[in-house]
Amino acid sequence: MPLSLNFELNDQDLARFQEAANRSRKAVEGKTADEVIAAATALLDVAQQTEVPDFISQRLLRLDDMIAMVRDAAWAMEDADRQRVLAALAYFADPNDIIPDNVAVLGFLDDAVMIELSVRELAHELDAYDDFCDFRAREAKLRGVDPATLGRTDWLDGRREELVERMHVRRERDFGIGYGNSSGYGRAGYTSGSYVRAWRPGTFGVR
Repeated sequence: MPLSLNFELNDQDLARFQEAANRSRKAVEGKTADEVIAAATALLDVAQQTEVPDFISQRLLRLDDMIAMVRDAAWAMEDADRQRVLAALAYFADPNDIIPDNVAVLGFLDDAVMIELSVRELAHELDAYDDFCDFRAREAKLRGVDPATLGRTDWLDGRREELVERMHVRRERDFGIGYGNSSGYGRAGYTSGSYVRAWRPGTFGVR
């Protein structure tokens, strides 16, 4: 029989997670971007082999999206935007997180909370990337090709530039408003656990 649990983090709780995020950024200083990405991907690999609650799996999908954003050659993030995402990935690249991942059931709970915070902080980046992936998938379907085979093309570059510019405008508009009021979780279907995403170079999937 399923059991629904809701919990709220107060400002003090959020401060603890922010402190943990800052510690992780310092802990991974000196690591290359590829090393940070590989370590965060390794966390997903471990989770993929573990029985985790659905609400955690749904958030791990968004971590996979963050990793895909910086690996996707067609998206080609500008360096400043890429550094924002890598800073968020630092927590998942640090083995000394709040709850050890090998704790049964709850081992990825802290990761799920940190993903939620990262998704809110990177709301505009993720929204733009989601739109880009949707656009690429539609175009690939029209052309009868696998989206994984599509590289940099004029029509793809044009859409990417448009979305990146919109992302920057929206982020600047919301600067200083904390996590903002937009995130990938606000999309229709997310709360029901039916988050559907277009193709991207990810590795994690919900079983």
